[in-house]
Amino acid sequence: MKKPVFYLFTLCLLLFFVNSNFAKGDKNKELKINSLELGYPCPAIPFYHFITEIELPQPSIIEVEAAVNGKVLRFTNLHRADEITDLSRPALSHRTPSAYGLSQDGTLYRKPHIVGWIKWVPGEKYEINIKIRVKKNVHASKDDVFLSSTKTLTAPSGVSVFDKSWKNYKSIVLSESAGLDRKGEPVEVLLPFYPDEAVHLTREIRVVSVDPVTHELTEVPSQVYDIMKFLEEDDLNPDANGNPTRETPLWMPTVTARVAFLADVPAKSSKVYLIYYNNEDALAKMYKTDLRVQGEAPGLRIDNSLYSIVLHPDSGHLDQVTLKSKPDTPLFHRMETNGAIHWNPGIYSPPTPWTHTADWKPPANVKFMSGPVIASTEVWDNLREIPEVDASVRYDFYPGLPYFISTTTMRINNIIECIALRNAEIVFKRELITNAAWYDAVRDSVIVYDVAGMPELTDLLIEDDVPWITFFNKDTGIGFCGIQLNYVNTGLESKSRLLNPYLYITGGPWIYWARALSLTFQSSNMQQMIPAMKGNFFAEKWAYLTYEIAEGEKPYAPVVEWQKRLTNPLRIRLVEEVDERVSRTVHEIFIDEGKSGWENRDTSKH
Repeated sequence: MKKPVFYLFTLCLLLFFVNSNFAKGDKNKELKINSLELGYPCPAIPFYHFITEIELPQPSIIEVEAAVNGKVLRFTNLHRADEITDLSRPALSHRTPSAYGLSQDGTLYRKPHIVGWIKWVPGEKYEINIKIRVKKNVHASKDDVFLSSTKTLTAPSGVSVFDKSWKNYKSIVLSESAGLDRKGEPVEVLLPFYPDEAVHLTREIRVVSVDPVTHELTEVPSQVYDIMKFLEEDDLNPDANGNPTRETPLWMPTVTARVAFLADVPAKSSKVYLIYYNNEDALAKMYKTDLRVQGEAPGLRIDNSLYSIVLHPDSGHLDQVTLKSKPDTPLFHRMETNGAIHWNPGIYSPPTPWTHTADWKPPANVKFMSGPVIASTEVWDNLREIPEVDASVRYDFYPGLPYFISTTTMRINNIIECIALRNAEIVFKRELITNAAWYDAVRDSVIVYDVAGMPELTDLLIEDDVPWITFFNKDTGIGFCGIQLNYVNTGLESKSRLLNPYLYITGGPWIYWARALSLTFQSSNMQQMIPAMKGNFFAEKWAYLTYEIAEGEKPYAPVVEWQKRLTNPLRIRLVEEVDERVSRTVHEIFIDEGKSGWENRDTSKH
């Protein structure tokens, strides 16, 4: 659809809405406004706005329209008086643009609040007109009464807003729920844009934090990546018989992108971040953090201020970790086959050799990305000599943090019989580790185990949903921990067919932990074959933490603190302005003919 046609269509809709719902007549009366002010973004209203409390003569069903400097706002929210009393927390209710076409608001209002999205500039004047249609029921009638009032406000001048060269912004509300102060917490959001607003996202986007007390804006390091474009427009041309297909498009061309940034959110609080975009003259911004990536993929070296990590040159898997506070005692394996620290996913289906993702030389697909907020590496392929199984390994690294995130997946393309199906394996040279510790759900306690004195090929059995497991060396004071964030076994053609899944620790010339999905190889009947079913899918997400062990009786204490933080991420809520091109009606395509459910529905209940 060409832009002139689109804008004409939008204008017609707007005129129809104004003329039909808010036509001037003899019944216009003065609207009583108890308060009206321009406000800064806050968690309940995370955008620059006006907010007003109006008072109606009696409890009534109403429709609302707000105009600023003569322009009708598309983003106008109507709230009961008790809905937004706590401005420090995200609002509970939300009414989408489609709601106005599908469902009338049958609430009886007496002293409602009206909120409008307005990108005000400090010190400038704004004429705000509020129109109310008072109805006896949800449907408009000739007996409705119209109330209106116009006020002029001057925008606050004490605190500056962001550069007005940026035409648009989106709001992100972050909420902390674990009682921990977050500093430099990496946050990733997926955002949609219209193509004409997203020509140069990588250089245009700016992320700013809003101080909840002073309202000051502070730009924070950010990174834009994974941009995808869907530019196809809906065809609104008449059908073969010349009949109109539909009046409004079912979809709009859309650009999506990921934006990562570093956030500071105090414990048990919510905070607003604004993501500005749409400034064709913006220059690329280079943010400096301590995150560095060197080398050639897949064998990269990743550094921040706390650790140095080396990935295996063949497979791209974790190969060495060095805590920068203890540079002379790196952690590594190099005792068997590929020698990496991180081995799996993997499968043993004899007579095919036992193979792991760490055995790739290299994988068919290697992808990496680096920036100031996140460095990411991804490798994926069939397992070597086993086309029946696809697998992937992804690492995400961050500035200023002692952990990185590992995500592994394994997909069974065709049924395969195996005596070992494993994931989440971490392997070190035996002499580098003296102890292991983990939380045991059965005993409801933390077990600290002397693995240095453990007989070789003895297994320590651990529940498959263990929240964390750590190796440490009491002499060097270094620990390496896995914090389990997500664990999924599922299937499409058939349900998962797993034999007694669990985790375990075992020792030999190495010491390792691994997840046994099906592992007859280490069972009483070690030569029985278990089928891995076509369409089965296995996924793991772990945070791997390198740390200095704590003094005293709980050397694993840092792990417990990080486990609490990582399993309670910041809660994210996206709030966006309603664009001018958004239709006032919505049409859905149902797969079968029949009722929509809205026929003759009484929406006047309140």
